[in-house]
Amino acid sequence: MTTTVPTLRDTIAEDLRTQITTGRLKPGDRLPSEPKLATHYKVSTPTLRNALALLQAEGLIDKRHGKGNFVRRSLSRLTYEGGVLTPTLHLTIRKTQLQASNLLATLLKVPSRTPLTEFLCIGHEGESPHSLARIYIPRDLAAAEPPWYRQRPAEVQDRVTARLPTPEETSILRITPTLAILAITRISTDFTGRVIEAARLVLPGDRAEAFFTTHPTTAEAGAEG
Repeated sequence: MTTTVPTLRDTIAEDLRTQITTGRLKPGDRLPSEPKLATHYKVSTPTLRNALALLQAEGLIDKRHGKGNFVRRSLSRLTYEGGVLTPTLHLTIRKTQLQASNLLATLLKVPSRTPLTEFLCIGHEGESPHSLARIYIPRDLAAAEPPWYRQRPAEVQDRVTARLPTPEETSILRITPTLAILAITRISTDFTGRVIEAARLVLPGDRAEAFFTTHPTTAEAGAEG
């Protein structure tokens, strides 16, 4: 029978994990600096960082650039249903004027370099970033406040994809590169078929779910009966 000997990385991670789960390290607590932890455990800085990376991947700690490592607070789960994200979070919004790239031109069904307004929306729970959305509106339709288009959509289509985050998404949401995300592309059109909004939402997979309801037509319901 083969016995697996824990590595230094695993031993350090287990010790810190125990301190967190038993409450010795509480949500929001800042861990000692990486050099201090490396000295305490008598390991190299790379070994120590590998141990911390395990805890980040498990969602136990957050690494904040320039500030250190913190025990992660439990965040509310997000539910995306019918184009609505609940619970409502505090939003920071940044507006930018740009021209449609080839990808955005395809989403919005407009010529390349068409003037657009982009709204970058980051949802926060306390100090923790919780969700990310980029919303694109043809500039002639853009309004200053949500909803950012002036007419009610006749149709909304959602495409949901599970993937790994980009480096930018990892940095903004303070998540690890190995945590899967839900990437939702929402296209809203008016009664003439014009796309009035293209939204690209990013929801970390450890705190979000997408919920869909289907209403069968009368013919479908009769066929089932």
